[in-house]
Amino acid sequence: MTSGQPDLTVRGGGIFGLAIAFHATRRGARVRLIEAVQIGAGSSGGHVGALAPHVPENWNAKKQFQFESLMMAEAFWAEVAQIGGRDPGYARIGRIQPLMDAAQIARAQDRAAIAADLWQGRAIWQVVEAAQFAPFAPPSPTGLVVHDTLSARAAPRAASAALVAALKAMGAEIVIGEGDEIGPVIHATGAPGLAALSAALNTPVGNGVKGQSALLRYDAGAAPQIYADSLHLVPHSDGTVAIGSTSEREFDAPDTTDGQLDALIDKARRLCPALANAPVIDRWAGVRPRAKTRAPMLGAWPEQPGHFIANGGFKIGFGMAPKVAQVMVDLVLDGQDTIPEGFRVEDNL
Repeated sequence: MTSGQPDLTVRGGGIFGLAIAFHATRRGARVRLIEAVQIGAGSSGGHVGALAPHVPENWNAKKQFQFESLMMAEAFWAEVAQIGGRDPGYARIGRIQPLMDAAQIARAQDRAAIAADLWQGRAIWQVVEAAQFAPFAPPSPTGLVVHDTLSARAAPRAASAALVAALKAMGAEIVIGEGDEIGPVIHATGAPGLAALSAALNTPVGNGVKGQSALLRYDAGAAPQIYADSLHLVPHSDGTVAIGSTSEREFDAPDTTDGQLDALIDKARRLCPALANAPVIDRWAGVRPRAKTRAPMLGAWPEQPGHFIANGGFKIGFGMAPKVAQVMVDLVLDGQDTIPEGFRVEDNL
């Protein structure tokens, strides 16, 4: 690194912190990433990795931001893999959702027309026969499913490892534990960071929501992920399927699994009979950061010059990460503020 390059500290080794550090290093910054516990210690160390859009209607800044990030994802993860030499498990596999009755079919067809406009022809939302996706498909009383081609997946642990490898290959510094800060500081510290920010501002700006997930041994090949009855079933390239997750606002133990996950596994087997005999090979629990607005919380830390916040990924952190990284690096390195409405720290006060 030359002396003319800017310095930047990123606190937090989850998906937001790693993606920001990667983008900043690619921009030429000398980056020090400090992770207090371990890479992926929080919600980024789970299984699911569903990169899925909201429904294409009632369009707003959050949905536009998410669309742009999902469209950036393929190039982002390809570059990560090329630089670091590790596979992040990314693939744009699409998603199917069963349609339960005539009203749902009509609504899905209306959304297909809206998506054709909003998604600019770069992805489609369509109603198709469920049978074409067998055997990795949910039962559908109508025989039909929504199929979108915008949804993708990344394997969270593999994606985090791929980002670490890319950062090291580019000369970024990764500190586990404590380290001195250099330059401005971006705090991407997940649920503990939301608690710290709430305490500093003397008002709740968000909270941690516990999630539990499981990994089953089943090779679904190139099948799309399934979303049914509020449950994600995501096939990964290593011959596994991730299922998740619970959403627990109140909990005693943040990182232990219990009967709620057993019920989730049973539900997944009912929703996708192909998983009936698939063995469970891993169980996970962790706390996801949920900002008050439910959108990512981005921007300057109020009354803390030189400090910035990137938090609140909640259930969509992996899908939002490429765009979050771009916006935060543009803000901190260039002073260019493109944070959308509803995403600012102040919006959560």
